[in-house]
Amino acid sequence: MPVILNSQLPKHELPGLEHLTLAGSNQGIRSMEVWRQIIAPGVSTPVHQHPCEEVIVILTGSGEVVIDGTTEALNLDTTLIVPPNVVHQITNIGKEPMHLIGTLGMSPVRVYTAEGEHLSLPWDIPDSLIKK
Repeated sequence: MPVILNSQLPKHELPGLEHLTLAGSNQGIRSMEVWRQIIAPGVSTPVHQHPCEEVIVILTGSGEVVIDGTTEALNLDTTLIVPPNVVHQITNIGKEPMHLIGTLGMSPVRVYTAEGEHLSLPWDIPDSLIKK
């Protein structure tokens, strides 16, 4: 059972969004990934979907999610469940950074636009580097 020092994992960024893959295919996990993200006030994730379930727990801050065309509030200590292939976007509408943990049911996670095109993200792992 590996113990991982999260401070030694590579951080990736989009403008206003910090991403850390806490566990995934780089650690030999084949069926899920765990992400930690920090979203700055006023910042949104890209509009996206993925072919797996996702569970997101809001640890700090507040925001909203647009999921399947409906807007829902996200607050401290709430959980969001996103079914596979459902288009969604999270926005931090609060005044402080929003910290969240996401668990996704595949590894590596592939993310797609609302139109179904691959969305290249800084934390994508090239297929050639995935531990099998």
